Amino acid sequence: MGPAEHPVESNIMTRITPTHRRIRIALWTGAVAIAVLVAGFAVLRSEQNHAAQTVYHGEANIRSEFSLVDHHGQAVTQEDFAGRWQLVFFGFTHCPDICPTSLAYMDNVLELLGPDADQVAPLFVTVDPERDTPAVLKDYVANFHPQLIGLTGSQDQIAKATDAFKVYNEKLPTKTRPHGYMVAHAGHFYLMNRDGGFEAVFLESEQPAAEMAEQISMRIENERETR
Repeated sequence: MGPAEHPVESNIMTRITPTHRRIRIALWTGAVAIAVLVAGFAVLRSEQNHAAQTVYHGEANIRSEFSLVDHHGQAVTQEDFAGRWQLVFFGFTHCPDICPTSLAYMDNVLELLGPDADQVAPLFVTVDPERDTPAVLKDYVANFHPQLIGLTGSQDQIAKATDAFKVYNEKLPTKTRPHGYMVAHAGHFYLMNRDGGFEAVFLESEQPAAEMAEQISMRIENERETR
C-alpha cells in the first residue's frame, strides 16, 4: 500500500460532497447517542478559567469486552489489560482527519500523564477490519505514542466490540476514497477502569489535552488514596 493511498495526516478532503454531509450527520448522530446513553450521570465541570468542559461518568451498559488481534498479530481480550486503565478510541487508518487528529491528541494526553501513563493501556480499535490488518495497523500506530496498541479482527469480532462499547459506525460508499468507501464513526475516547468498567467518555473538542490528563490523573490518585 503506497503513501498516496494511505495518508496519515495529509490529503484531508476539503470539497463538500453528499457523502461528506452524510458522514457529518452520522457523526452528530453518534454524539447524540452517547449523550443520551450517559444522561443522568454526574457531571464534572472544570474550575479552570477557560470554558467549562463536561465529562460524563458513572455506570452504564458500556463494557470492555472484546476478542481481537493486536498489531503484532497476537490474539488479545480485555483480560490482557486487566489491572490497567484503558483509554479506548475507535477509528480506522484511512480516516482522513478525525482519527489522526484524535490519536495525536491521545499522544499528548499520555505525555502529560507522565509516570501515570504506565498505568494506562491506550487502545486504537479499527472499525474497518477489511483494510486494517495487523500489518497495516502496525505501520499506522508507529506514527503516534509508542504505547499505542492497534486492534483488529474479523467483521464479527469488531461488531461485538463496537456493541460492547456502544460505538456508532457505518460503512458509506464513496468513489473519492480508496476501495470506494468511507467509515463514519463517533470520535469518543472511552476511559475504562482497572476492572474493565466504564468510567468516563471524552471528546477531543470538549477540553484541552492537559485537562483530560488531569481528569485521568485525578482518578488514579483517588484510587491510590483509597487503597
